Amino acid sequence: MKKTGLFFGSFNPIHIGHLIIAGYMQQYTDLEEVWFVVSPHNPLKEIVDLLDEQDRFEMVKIAIENNPVFRASDIEFGMPRPSYTIDTLKKLEGEHPDRKFVIIAGTDIFREFHRWKNYRLLLKNYHFYIYPRPGFDPAEYKRHSAVLTIDAPLLEISSSFIRQSIRIEKDVRYMLPEKVWKYVQVKGFYR
Repeated sequence: MKKTGLFFGSFNPIHIGHLIIAGYMQQYTDLEEVWFVVSPHNPLKEIVDLLDEQDRFEMVKIAIENNPVFRASDIEFGMPRPSYTIDTLKKLEGEHPDRKFVIIAGTDIFREFHRWKNYRLLLKNYHFYIYPRPGFDPAEYKRHSAVLTIDAPLLEISSSFIRQSIRIEKDVRYMLPEKVWKYVQVKGFYR
């Protein structure tokens, strides 16, 4: 079975931090591929400055177009809303029985993990490759057999910081892949 990491997110916008984490996970773990699963709307987050899902999906495709071990997935676009990780995993497993899926996430997910749909079932049936996020150390999950903490680079770049910076006319071009920066500029996003 091909071991595939699923990197869920709004990617609003995708930035170099996302790409560095995905690249690190693919190169320094046993993952053969990383799929960026663009979520229409995270049920635990408010919709603030959330671009249309197709625009976010397009930015992900642009960002990863030259990397054969990365793939953009819009699987959740055709699913009932809000979409839940457990349902997406079941659908992906049905469509790709030759793959073993692993969830890639930051330590900050454990702040609200108890609110995820069927979170105990997720921990029972799937593995999580967790990278560090500033200010959160999930001590209670570090010893869980389904959770593997990866010593990936700690990056403090966030999509919300990028959106706020663009809004106040700061140049953040080096925080985004060049083609994504151009796409954001041409479309006039986040102004």
